[in-house]
Amino acid sequence: MKEICKMKQRHAQADKILNLVCKKVMFLNKKNKAKTVDALIAAARAENVEFLLRVTKANPELVSLVTFPQQNRHVFFDAVRDRLTEIFNLLHGFRLKHAINHGNDLLQEAALLAPPSYLNQISGAALQMQRELQWFKAVESMVDPRYRNVLNKEGLKPLDIFKENHRELRKEGERWMKDTASSCSVVGTLIVTIMFAVAFTVPGGNDQASGYPIFLENKLFKVFLISDALSLISSTTSVLTFLGILTSRYAEEDFLYSLPRKLIIGLSTLFLSIATMMVAFLVTIVMMLQHNSLSLRAFLPIAMLGGVPITLLCYYNSLFLLK
Repeated sequence: MKEICKMKQRHAQADKILNLVCKKVMFLNKKNKAKTVDALIAAARAENVEFLLRVTKANPELVSLVTFPQQNRHVFFDAVRDRLTEIFNLLHGFRLKHAINHGNDLLQEAALLAPPSYLNQISGAALQMQRELQWFKAVESMVDPRYRNVLNKEGLKPLDIFKENHRELRKEGERWMKDTASSCSVVGTLIVTIMFAVAFTVPGGNDQASGYPIFLENKLFKVFLISDALSLISSTTSVLTFLGILTSRYAEEDFLYSLPRKLIIGLSTLFLSIATMMVAFLVTIVMMLQHNSLSLRAFLPIAMLGGVPITLLCYYNSLFLLK
């Protein structure tokens, strides 16, 4: 609690200081404005969006200082190169003519491989490749279309530079995708086999006279059938989706939408098949023991534990999808 109180006090003090700074910058002359360059650039590179936003709001002329070329460089270029998303969005909102007029240079910065500190925040080489493509497309969408096909000194277009710099990451992404798809396909195939067999060996067996399942009129039996069907259908969908991943061409553009979409569909249906398989298992046990209250009472704690893997599956699946 003491640490939280100290943090609140520091934040309040920092807010007061920032308010004083904003009041002072409203009346800066040209000489003093130039002295604020280092502070503003440092704030931009530290992704201190609140500081930049409030200071430049107090004195809009300081926007030009935020984007002041340093040794033929531009803070906007640093934001693109280092993947400073919030700074990029902030400066993009200012609609800076200087940056837009150097669209080809911006695209070449976006075509470089991101720093390891940025890539390490993303799990999986394939998803790292997707994020890199998303960033390149975001920068490409804001520059003049004529810059997209401008050649550099080596005669390469920005997209060609991107492909060259991300060649190894693309290979790692392909390997990661294939390994993931192969492992998940094995699990999905096992579930398909099990649930297909279970559909023809229903709990309690069949009535010898009619041939219908003994528990046909039982409400839990309907839950069992629905769970078994859902598990079989979703696991089959999962296997087919992962086969689609294994047979993909793995071009750079595939990592933007096609492969991640297939991966999400494959994992979601696989997790659904596992969850419904657990439901079918628990329902089967309850049906078999429903006439023996003592055994059923003893099984209930075990049945409650059966909800643990389902909960974990939902939790990890949601975390992955959100990322």
